Amino acid sequence: MRHLKAGRKLGRNASHRLALMRNLTRSLIEHERIITTVEKAKELRPFVEKIITLAKKNTLHARRLVLARLGPLAKARFYDNKGEPTEDSVFKKLFKEIGPRFANRPGGYTRIIKRHERRLGDAGRTAFIELLKEGETKVRAKAPAPAPRVTEPPPPAQTPPPTPEASTQPETPPPAPPQEQQSPTNP
Repeated sequence: MRHLKAGRKLGRNASHRLALMRNLTRSLIEHERIITTVEKAKELRPFVEKIITLAKKNTLHARRLVLARLGPLAKARFYDNKGEPTEDSVFKKLFKEIGPRFANRPGGYTRIIKRHERRLGDAGRTAFIELLKEGETKVRAKAPAPAPRVTEPPPPAQTPPPTPEASTQPETPPPAPPQEQQSPTNP
């Protein structure tokens, strides 16, 4: 039984899972939208959202906690289209851009959108995971169904109470409809 064993193992041991989450986090912060499997996206969401919540605080303690959670990837540089390193790193972008973007938002910084395309090779289900834009809100695909209206049932029709005379008389079955009698005919 796996009671109190929340979370997916994703076919990896603990250190490999942590490295996977750090790498996916780095890619998500850099590109703000990545494609991965649905299961990895669902596991990545709480990991990233806790880091963004720390970035919103922007205190020394929060910075140290982010460094501890991201490990060496926190200092990883981004590269431009030519392959040359830029001045930005995961840590800088997280505290300069992403943290202030969600300063007034109480949570829910990411969105998972399932794709209809399967992954080549093993046909795994894929999904986008993306950071929300400035001032963007999550939109439901369809509006919730309206609550059913409760109507009062019509009052039952008033029937006159039975009279004592009617209850003492035996009930007779209704007369049978007359049947046509055929006369025997001789051929």
